[in-house]
Amino acid sequence: MASRTLREIMTKDCATVTLKDNVYEAAVKMKQEDTGFIPVVDGKKLIGVLTDRDLVIRGFAAKKEGSTAIKEVMSDKVVSVSPDTTVDEAAKVMAKEQIRRLPVVENGEFVGIVSIGDLAVRDKFENEAGEALSQISENHKQTVN
Repeated sequence: MASRTLREIMTKDCATVTLKDNVYEAAVKMKQEDTGFIPVVDGKKLIGVLTDRDLVIRGFAAKKEGSTAIKEVMSDKVVSVSPDTTVDEAAKVMAKEQIRRLPVVENGEFVGIVSIGDLAVRDKFENEAGEALSQISENHKQTVN
């Protein structure tokens, strides 16, 4: 059986924000979409990501106002993969980078997101997907405690 690719399991039609949006608008969009992760795009080009943690640590805890530009709080070091990446390859990247969500980019354009949960659920914890989830969860517990 051929390895499944992210094109088959990624979430398309994801909410995004642009550099024209501010911290408050991004937080409202996160609430509306029930997510803690939103890609930052310029047109269709992925230029960063914004997490609920970014909003708290770089935004509110740093006493930034809701009108603060997203550029001031977003993560611009973004790891992304192509839609033709296999599920196992994506799991390895996520484990290595200690990330739970992976933007998918094709020809320079943002096309979707895959989460560690997508890998685990859709691939039934096969091999690296389950291993990546356990490694990320284990390291997360260590940093939280």
